Amino acid sequence: MMDTTKTGKKIFLASLAVAAVACGDSNEPAGPVIPDKPSGDKAASMVIYQVNPRFYGESDCLKAVTDDISRIADMGCDVIWLMPIYEIGVKNSIGSPYCVKDYKSVAASLGTMEDLKELVSVAHGKGLDVILDWVANHTSWDNTWTITNPERYAKDANGNIAATPSWGDVAQLDYSVESTRTGMKEAMKFWIEQADIDGFRCDYAEGVPHSFWKEAITELRAEDPDVIMLAESSRTDFYADGFDMVYDWNFAPAMKTLFNGGKPAAFHDYVTGSNAKIPSGKTILRYAFNHDVAAENEVDRMFGAPEGVPAAYVLAAMSNSTPMIYSSMDVEGLKGKLSFFNHRKLDFSPELTATYKAINNAFKVSAEARGGELKNYAQNEAVVFSRENGGKTLLVMVNPSAKAISVKTPISFTGMQVSELISGEETSLPVMTDIPAYGYKICLLYTSPS
Repeated sequence: MMDTTKTGKKIFLASLAVAAVACGDSNEPAGPVIPDKPSGDKAASMVIYQVNPRFYGESDCLKAVTDDISRIADMGCDVIWLMPIYEIGVKNSIGSPYCVKDYKSVAASLGTMEDLKELVSVAHGKGLDVILDWVANHTSWDNTWTITNPERYAKDANGNIAATPSWGDVAQLDYSVESTRTGMKEAMKFWIEQADIDGFRCDYAEGVPHSFWKEAITELRAEDPDVIMLAESSRTDFYADGFDMVYDWNFAPAMKTLFNGGKPAAFHDYVTGSNAKIPSGKTILRYAFNHDVAAENEVDRMFGAPEGVPAAYVLAAMSNSTPMIYSSMDVEGLKGKLSFFNHRKLDFSPELTATYKAINNAFKVSAEARGGELKNYAQNEAVVFSRENGGKTLLVMVNPSAKAISVKTPISFTGMQVSELISGEETSLPVMTDIPAYGYKICLLYTSPS
């Protein structure tokens, strides 16, 4: 029987497989299974799946997420990020899940504390970590603290609890007050101790002082040395607070430009500049969509067409980051802007699930090669780049357009034997490589080109 305790789960995660197999083009999405031996450290091969529980129905959402964990794990994901699960405030509310009424409750529409514990237990049994969305900057106007601890809030000129500068539906917390810091840290520890949670994605981290995050992360890691901390900020000074990851805010907009007529060569300059700011042992979060991007853009058109979304995810995954899939990217037929406030039942596509599984396999087997310098071979119509490290070379070619193209294989790779990491085929690279609309090839060479 698998050990599903936190210690047993961490040991299991350390032995997770990272495919020693092959990969190919986007027309054969199933891909090989993840093998037994890891290549590269956990951070180099971690995939996050962002779960909006409200996309799992009108009620009992956490139970529905639990039922979906096997699919998420089989897709090659390692971390489930649960968007806010807390009871939402009513006073001045616009229905945002980031308007928290009680930091220690589960919203009735989502389920119960026991449902959450079962979700975490099942996830751990599948080798997945679970992190919660944490809202430390503000609360709802009817949060329990407004009654029990009003001193924890900023005040307006009349001495009343003040709204945040940006959002009128929430009240601003005051971190110059020690009670605020103590209460917030105690609430975060509650979820580690009571629900075996593995970490936090910290909403609007920039609204909270660095000194608090340093204190909180130090104390959380005393509870769990492996706690995962993700800051919703692109500022690299949050690494010094103890965060493992920050956001690459501009990646999704940059990919939107690329997939709508932008210059492929710009990809190299963007990623190289962004990656240079990441300290050793840390990582950066990249995605095609998250909840904000999907709410602000037409999901079927942002990357030219729905078929462009997996291709954009390939670029996120292969740019030496921690890639993330948002629960909706694996759903067929979504159109327009996708609000994350409302409950709705999404039906996840087996075909898209297989597509992302194959990309994640390619991501994991290439962990060692991705540690090398990114070399740019971009052409007028295609993003083409390689990375070389540890005697392994990765070659990636992506067509960000709605038409099929022929891409000139970089001369140093022409004729070389490669593993195509989507199809699993062993082949030699021709002088010209045909790539369908929004297609991609991800190839691994086990000996470096001359």
